[in-house]
Amino acid sequence: MAATTQSELLALTEKEFAKLDKLMSSIPADIALRKDEEDTSIKDVVAHRANWIALFLGWYFDGLAGKTVHFPAEGYKWNELKRYNARLRENQASLSWDEARALLRDRHVQLISFIVERDDESLYSGPMKGANNDWKPGRWAEAAGPSHYRSAGKYIRGRLREMAA
Repeated sequence: MAATTQSELLALTEKEFAKLDKLMSSIPADIALRKDEEDTSIKDVVAHRANWIALFLGWYFDGLAGKTVHFPAEGYKWNELKRYNARLRENQASLSWDEARALLRDRHVQLISFIVERDDESLYSGPMKGANNDWKPGRWAEAAGPSHYRSAGKYIRGRLREMAA
């Protein structure tokens, strides 16, 4: 069930990040850097999640400023996510496992600050400016944070099972 208040969103974001952070802390770098059949590593998935928080914050503030909001990113359409993700992996290739984890922690702190600095009305009273859909800022924040934390955890646990087999 999606959060509908600032307090629910904050609690959900902290809970899901704590689970992911605990999982990440148990993974050595050599395992985190190992690529799967789609040329993606645990490190790549973690750095990807950090990027999506930054994208969300950019969308939000661009919309508030009346700027064009590029979904999902400038030069890309939603049906081009594979191409976007491949470029993102290239851009983040030099990140170490520790750097990827630190980047996600930093972006998580930014997301928490974003949530704390807004009330229920600003998060849930109407669509996010510039989004061209009905999603409220709180729903976008949930998609960029806790929902992505859960999917990262699912990917990581699956990869660890594969590697252990």
